[in-house]
Amino acid sequence: MRKMQYSVLLWGCAALSFVTGYAQAQDIRGTPQALYGALFVAVQEQKLFPDSKTFADAIAVEPAEKIMQAYEREVKLSGFDLKSFVSHYFRFEADPASGYKSGKEDICTHIRNLWPVLTRQPADTPAGSSLLPLKYPYVVPGGRFREIYYWDSYFTMLGLRYSGEKKLMRSMVQNFADLIMRYGHVPNGNRSYYLSRSQPPFFALMVDLLAEEEGNQVYPEFLPALKKEYDFWMEGAEQLAGGQNYRRVVRMNDGSLLNRYYSDSAMPRDESWREDVATAARSGRDAGDIYRDLRAAAESGWDFSSRWLENPRDLATIRTLDIVPVDLNSLLYRLEQVLMQAYALEGDNPSAEAFRARSEARKQAINDYLWNDNTGSFADYVISKHQLSQAITAAGIFPLFFSLADDIQAERVAATTAAHLLQEGGLLTTTVRTGQQWDAPNVWAPLQWIAVKGLENYNQDMLATQIARNWTDTVLYNYRNNGALKEKYTAYQNSADASGGEYPNQDGFGWTNGVFLALVNVLPQLPAGGACKIQ
Repeated sequence: MRKMQYSVLLWGCAALSFVTGYAQAQDIRGTPQALYGALFVAVQEQKLFPDSKTFADAIAVEPAEKIMQAYEREVKLSGFDLKSFVSHYFRFEADPASGYKSGKEDICTHIRNLWPVLTRQPADTPAGSSLLPLKYPYVVPGGRFREIYYWDSYFTMLGLRYSGEKKLMRSMVQNFADLIMRYGHVPNGNRSYYLSRSQPPFFALMVDLLAEEEGNQVYPEFLPALKKEYDFWMEGAEQLAGGQNYRRVVRMNDGSLLNRYYSDSAMPRDESWREDVATAARSGRDAGDIYRDLRAAAESGWDFSSRWLENPRDLATIRTLDIVPVDLNSLLYRLEQVLMQAYALEGDNPSAEAFRARSEARKQAINDYLWNDNTGSFADYVISKHQLSQAITAAGIFPLFFSLADDIQAERVAATTAAHLLQEGGLLTTTVRTGQQWDAPNVWAPLQWIAVKGLENYNQDMLATQIARNWTDTVLYNYRNNGALKEKYTAYQNSADASGGEYPNQDGFGWTNGVFLALVNVLPQLPAGGACKIQ
């Protein structure tokens, strides 16, 4: 009885969440959780599919109202078969690149041959899908990820650049600008169930990348979208007193403004419904608080990591809203700088000066609050404890990527990185093993690029090259053994496949492809290049 009551309550809450939380986004489809209510819960509770995301991505062959009328009628009948019902009313897409097999081509030919396989066209959005339509072609990561992802796409674009796919690069930027103008932010991905959250704000860096190819006129072109995204992250800032926070903004006690990750929904994630319900059940906390923290961690892109946990080995102690993350604030510093540049190019000097002042204030706050002199690294800040995290993570290198550190800080970050994070397979995400995929022993493509370029900014070329060499050697070793590029790797070249998280390691893979191509092109001393050098 309790399970049934919970299911009905969840259906009602999901519908309410859709009406209140998503009406602003003006997406009439709603989330699968909201549209299919009790049916959605039954499918997830009965584990009809091993991966919770499968049903969230299902394509309805009839209108949702008709499906639910049929379900309410048929579920009461003797011998009702849920699997047969779902098979009748929904169809399922194959994983991108699932049928693509490598021949004997070199790794970079393989990557370039994969771009068409991973590219989707605007017409690829079927009726009855949770996909949000896009106006221009785009690249998906691969595997279970059949939609565009926000921060993934910047690193994918690096590879498109070194594949001569400049038109596709522009299409990617145009899609993200369009998403911002339609929804007020870039969703985590182009799915209705991702609208309640964003991801690390890399749009300004995408514009930077496009400007390197097309010229500075790109900045004024995308100024409306850049400003609208900034407003999303800073909503409510002006009303906050010292020591207060609201949504994604944190006003520090001295009046400085910094940011955190957040979610506009306090429901289980559609794509990980079972996992979230189980985590909330064993937490002993309010379920809505747990769900919001889980969703906020998903907004960070680090889902999940000990960075967000009170007890590093217990996901139920998640506290994402209590953390001021160093990587997020470094990214927003760059967004403020890009806005300054865009306004200056438009001849709006007062606005340019306003964003110059904001960026300088954020730089000061990052150094005041997020520099840990004890560990020689930048770190996250725990709001409720008024103190820095003592964890050493790859996120602490983001300030170097954006030249936010002074030379002494950069030297200390390099030493700390070499001592604690550098391994034979690349740069570790954190130093602790927890079973979460964004902890040791895993290494991830985006963090390798951030570290390499950040260290190069401060003439730490030897360490930067070592990180790049170790990681690209790992990717190449695995490619030669299994003919695919992976979402993530372990820090040890001869170890088993990377693990942790809510799903198996995926093939494809957008950001791995992109970072590999970029590294072997910008560091010609790497031995892995071969045919990778762009002509």
